[in-house]
Formats: sequence, structure tokens, C-alpha cells
Amino acid sequence: MIKKLQNRFIRIAVISLTVAMVLVVGIVNLANWVSVRKDLYDTLNLLIRSDETGVSEEKEPGQFPAVEQAQVAEQVQAAAQQAAAAEETSQPKMRPPSRYFRNMMAESRWYSAIVSEDGTVERPKMSRWESSDEDTLKELIRHIAADGRTEGFYQDYLFRVRDLGGGLREVVTLNCETRLAAVRTLVLFSAIVCACGILLALLTVILASRKAIEPTIRNMEQQKQFITNASHELKTPLTVISTNMELLQMENGDNPWVKSTRKQTAAMRHLVDELVYLSRMEEEHPNLEMTAFDPGRLLEETAEPFQAMAEFNGVTMTVKAQKKLRMTGDRASVQRLMSTLCDNAVKYAAGGPITAGIGREGKYIVLRVSNPVEEPLTKQQCEQLFDRFYRTDQSRSKEKKSGYGIGLAIAAAIAEKHGGRISAAMEEGRLVITCMLARETKP
Repeated sequence: MIKKLQNRFIRIAVISLTVAMVLVVGIVNLANWVSVRKDLYDTLNLLIRSDETGVSEEKEPGQFPAVEQAQVAEQVQAAAQQAAAAEETSQPKMRPPSRYFRNMMAESRWYSAIVSEDGTVERPKMSRWESSDEDTLKELIRHIAADGRTEGFYQDYLFRVRDLGGGLREVVTLNCETRLAAVRTLVLFSAIVCACGILLALLTVILASRKAIEPTIRNMEQQKQFITNASHELKTPLTVISTNMELLQMENGDNPWVKSTRKQTAAMRHLVDELVYLSRMEEEHPNLEMTAFDPGRLLEETAEPFQAMAEFNGVTMTVKAQKKLRMTGDRASVQRLMSTLCDNAVKYAAGGPITAGIGREGKYIVLRVSNPVEEPLTKQQCEQLFDRFYRTDQSRSKEKKSGYGIGLAIAAAIAEKHGGRISAAMEEGRLVITCMLARETKP
């Protein structure tokens, strides 16, 4: 129970820290990307505006290839003037660029060209590019023009395409390699820091988990100690009452009051013994005697008297055990677990066959016991079956069925101490209790 509580605390703490760290890293990277993207778009807009007004950096003669056809040049110039006039009427006037953006423009590597309808690249302009890059950049322009989008990112370039009419389009590209590399570096660095932070948080939580749940552990230990002490204190008066009832019965013969008192005393002594056993089984290191045995044969031996009880109640009980099973565990505890599940099935079987089967599944020995029930249990009721003193009959009446609702809690504790778990579920009107036990249980 303590180990389970500690693991649950570690899991919740690490998941919470992981979600928080991933959220913070994601927000930081998203904010950085939004800022960089806005700067790049602003720079591209200023480059386009400055190119239209002649403010952009001019290159030395010889760097731009001359346009051989004057007719194409006139057509391009007229189309550019029309596009500029249309934009001026449809867009608000832009404020003069700040020194920051002028520096961005001066330091930026950009390329613009006119693309004709047949894909020919005319009037190329370059800024801070090597002349040997011209063919490569022309090929880039062709790919962007064929892409079909009017703006966006292509590889490490930001581009915008304007329709100039007459089948002509102007393509302006901005080299964003440096800025995008910085964004990717931040993403990689923050991911590494986040992963290291999660690992550090996991290590810290593991080391501090015991200290964090220490008050809960103390309360549990105090509760177990109280149950153990109270049980020992109750045994003495129960023994005295039982002895006095025997003496009264010997002196006065059969008496219904004496008989009833002896019956209730015996039931209370049994309950005290069960509570002590459960308390010991839930200790962090219970005293278990680990031996190797065949759980299939053990189930057949344990279920034999319950098969007779089932037959007496008018139902059949079938046992299916896989041959040559082997597991290491506390044989007496496992037998008690099997006995509890078989007894529970016989008591609450609603006039139908009972099945008990055991087999090997991977590294577990799986025990399944199923029986029909009068009323189907909800998912919440199935989960609560293994709580102390829980009974599906809310009136807690024991007139029809004997028991205190503690047997399945003991079964769950035994399963946990054998490296497994136990669960219950409804399947086609039958209650199926599945118990998984590790084939090798460490002492």
C-alpha cells in the first residue's frame, strides 16, 4: 500500500511538472516565432515599398543583366506603376521606416524579379548577394512563381508575389536563414533544457517522495497499530465472554440467549482475526514464506469443498487449471486468496454456473473467478468491492449473506504483495474477478 501510494505521488508530481514545463517552453517558442515572423514580414514590406520609391540600395554597374527588349521593359514599368497606384488607393500610407528597419533592410539579403507568363525571369535585382548566385536565385524565383501562393515561406526564404497584369508577376524574396536558424536553435535548446528539467524533477521527486508522503504513512501506520492493539485488547474480554457462556450452557443446558451470545462472540473473534491479518498483510515488509508451488493444483485443492457447497445450493462450479504451472510466493496466502474468491462466488451466485480458471499469461499467473449476479454492478461498485467493509447491499444486512465485507480487501492485499493486482468487472451479466500474480515474487 505504501509503495503504491509513493508511486502514485511520483506519477502525479512528474506529470504535473512535465505539463507545466512543456507549456512554458511552448509559449516561449511560440512568442519568439510570432515576433520573428512579424519582423520578417515588416522587413519584406519595407523592402517592397522602398524598391517602389527608389530608396533601396543600388548596386554597382554591371551587377544587373540589362533587359534586351525595350518593349518588355516599358510594359513592366507601366504595369508596376499601375500596381503601385492601385495599392496606394487601397492601403493606408506607411510611416517612414525607423532606424531599426533601415538597418534590417541594409543587412538583409533580398532578391526580386519580374516573371513573365511563360516563366522567364526579367529585371533581376539583388542585394548583398554574390553574382555567382544569380542562376540559383532565378531558379528559386521560378519555383516560387510556380508554387501558386501569393506570400509565405519557401525553404528558408520569405516571399511575396504581386500580379502586375499582362501576365507579369513581381516576386520579392527575403533570405531568412539566419533568423530561422536562431528560431530552430532556440527550439532545440529549450527542448534539451526541458528534457533535462523533467529528468531532474523526476529524480528530485523520487528522492523526496518518501518525505512528502511521510504524514500519510504515519497516519496509516498509526491506524494499523491501533487495529492491532485494539484487536489484542478485544481478545481477552471475548475469551472471557465465550468461557462464561460455555459455563452457563453447562449449568442451565440449552438456552437461546446463551447460544446467540456465543454465536456473536465467535463472529466478533473471527472479525478481529481478519483485521489483524489484513493489517499485517498491508505492512511494507510482511513476513511471507516464499516457496515454489503449482498454483493450478492449489486451485483444484482449494475449490473442492466449495464445489460441494455450490452443488448443495443448486449450482455447478467448474474449475479449469492449466497444467504444469509454476510460481514462487507465499503458498498459504495465495490459498487464502483463492478460498476468498471461491467463497465469494458461491455466496453470491444467482442460480447460474460458477467458473474458476487459472493460467499463465506472460510473466503473470492469472486467476479468474466468475459467477452470475442478481443485479448488475456499476463500474463504481466494481471498484469499491475491494474496500474494507464495503457491501453492495447498502443496508449492510447479514441476514441473507454472512460476512463483513473484508475478505476481498484481504485478497487485494495478498495480490499486491505478490507483485500483482486484482480487479472486478461485469461481463454479460456475470461478475468476473481477475487476479494477476507475479510468477516470481521477491521476498
